[in-house]
Amino acid sequence: MKTKKPIGALITTIIALIATISNAQMSLTGEIRPRFEYRHGFKSPADTLQKAAMFATQRTRLNFGYKSNNFKVGIVLQDIRIWGSQSQLNSYDISTSGLNQGWAEYFFSKKVSIKMGRQEIVYDDERIFGGVAWAQQGRSHDAFLLKYTDSTFTCHAGAAYNQNSESYVGTSYSIPNSYKEMQYLWLNKNINKIKVSLLALNVGQQSPAAINSTRYVTTIGSHTEYKAKPFFVGCNFYYQTGVDKNKKRTAAFLGSIDAAYSIKEKLSIGLGYEYLSGQSGTDTSKAYKEINHSFNPVFGTNHAFNGTMDYFYVGNHIDNVGLQDLYLKVKYKTEKWNASFDIHEFMSAADVLDPKELTKTGQYTAMSNSLGTEIDVTASYILSGGVLVTAGYSHFLPTETLGILKGVLDWKGDGRTDQISNWAFIMITFKPNFLKE
Repeated sequence: MKTKKPIGALITTIIALIATISNAQMSLTGEIRPRFEYRHGFKSPADTLQKAAMFATQRTRLNFGYKSNNFKVGIVLQDIRIWGSQSQLNSYDISTSGLNQGWAEYFFSKKVSIKMGRQEIVYDDERIFGGVAWAQQGRSHDAFLLKYTDSTFTCHAGAAYNQNSESYVGTSYSIPNSYKEMQYLWLNKNINKIKVSLLALNVGQQSPAAINSTRYVTTIGSHTEYKAKPFFVGCNFYYQTGVDKNKKRTAAFLGSIDAAYSIKEKLSIGLGYEYLSGQSGTDTSKAYKEINHSFNPVFGTNHAFNGTMDYFYVGNHIDNVGLQDLYLKVKYKTEKWNASFDIHEFMSAADVLDPKELTKTGQYTAMSNSLGTEIDVTASYILSGGVLVTAGYSHFLPTETLGILKGVLDWKGDGRTDQISNWAFIMITFKPNFLKE
């Protein structure tokens, strides 16, 4: 027997609360965000005779907040769907509706609080911890946080422990694309025009070899920003160690620097470079192969880095040859307009094995480390009433090396580069405030 969705009961409860709680203590907002996309060679170079994909997705959210003297509560209900994925007379909804966030925070004082429940965890530039707002579903954690905040210093300590269901025996965990447990400490200090953050993150994955065993990878590093108009400089460095789920010892790192200069109040130009270590395809020594040298951005908002066509680290490229990303960014912003033009030059961080040379000579030789160039153009405009319209176009110029990495080959076995790889979208965001008069 099919059961009704709990989201209906939650909405009913919220409506009842609206009738009984004063508006000064409560907020009720929403979001409806349809997005139309065209994809041809998205995430991977286009192959011959490959047809383009076109579809529309939509995120619908209801955001409820309540605040008293000692605690506050946040509930975010959401529905994610692809237009047309259900028949018009469908009597039972596909499981696309649910709880995006549901948390409560108790304040022991103005500086100290605890926050628990399903929540977004977002820090710094979102390279390691991000909300992944571009993805219609977003990213949430079931976690417990202890927080301390004063005028210049913030400290967050967090922990999570996940299980499939209630159980009387064992601690095995099998939910895909998730983790078994997590602990972290995040420190942030403001020193005049400089912000410095330190992060220690420990993530445990279920061991495939032992039912109740967990394998841990630890990420330690820092994010630093300097802002003094018209200059901005930001840099990251993170190191990963531990044992991954495949029982390989991990030794990987990420380093980046990003600088921007505001030519005028509305126009800025930026340059940056990011290096994510990877696993060489030509080093066959036992000592090297027993170590995972590929950096994993963990919970990062990866769509905001390394190009918007998601060729790298958005559900792909993990445990691969790593990445070097040299980029130029130009931004123009007014009260209603926001436009950007980005160019990324991608290179592998580690050697890419030449499979044809290996077959021909038996030698482990490296191909060119150039992976290609991506051009991203995005513009947004705020309509009257606060409705945001955003559109973008991206074009990828792949190299033979990238075709080999992605497994897109021509009839000779070379990486394919002769097809057009591009992507376009238009997204409209409505954010009503239901309590605003």
